[in-house]
Amino acid sequence: MRLVEASRSRDEINAAEWDARVDLAAAHRLAVSHGLSEGIFNHFTLAVPGKGDRYYQIPFGLHWSEVTASCLMEVGYDGEVLSGEGEVERSAVCIHAPIHRLYAQQACVLHTHMPFATALARLEEPRLAALGQTEIAFLDTIAYDDEYTGLALDPAEGERLAHVLGPDRGVLLMANHGVLACGRSVAEAYDRLYYFERACQVQLYAMWTGRPLKEVPAHIVARTLRQYAASPSYGGKPACEHHFAALKRLLDRTEPDYAD
Repeated sequence: MRLVEASRSRDEINAAEWDARVDLAAAHRLAVSHGLSEGIFNHFTLAVPGKGDRYYQIPFGLHWSEVTASCLMEVGYDGEVLSGEGEVERSAVCIHAPIHRLYAQQACVLHTHMPFATALARLEEPRLAALGQTEIAFLDTIAYDDEYTGLALDPAEGERLAHVLGPDRGVLLMANHGVLACGRSVAEAYDRLYYFERACQVQLYAMWTGRPLKEVPAHIVARTLRQYAASPSYGGKPACEHHFAALKRLLDRTEPDYAD
């Protein structure tokens, strides 16, 4: 039997775990400010550094604007709270646990019903088109789930979604439901979530004009994808790390308690 740990103070958490907590708390706060959240619902999770059997999750019922680094629970793949206090939202375990268990490289899993991506998921043809460079960046990283099966309240549904996502894709567009973005870090996953919403927004705006859409030719799409693949790092870090650091600096000025 595993012992459940009570909430730990900042002094009892190692630096890697605390930094991970701060990043995940920041992602929740940023999702509110960017209009990507839905009240107390949807879920962001992050694998606990150095532990292969659990991930961080907020207690159910907490509004994302209230999330702090110290409030996060450690949850096992079976949904048991291993550290911290609070209730575990059922669909979070069913959707996130199989992905964390099957794909260790997907350390961060972000699921939302953000409006523009979710609107695209409502369409008979929900594919993101090659209309511009932001959209093109996602073309080789999106997986599409074309089968809505109801509420994700069974681990088998999470297994199904994990296999649709696969080990090498960063975004899953879920038919009649929402979107899921993954990454090796909170920075990578949140960067994908943020820009995927922007790409969906621009495509829907273009569609709403009723005028013919101008798609980028296939050979230019291929060239642009090669350019993205060869994108430089800056100061030894990918652009997503710089983007997330800048967003956290904004929070530091307006909502510094996220890091408490």
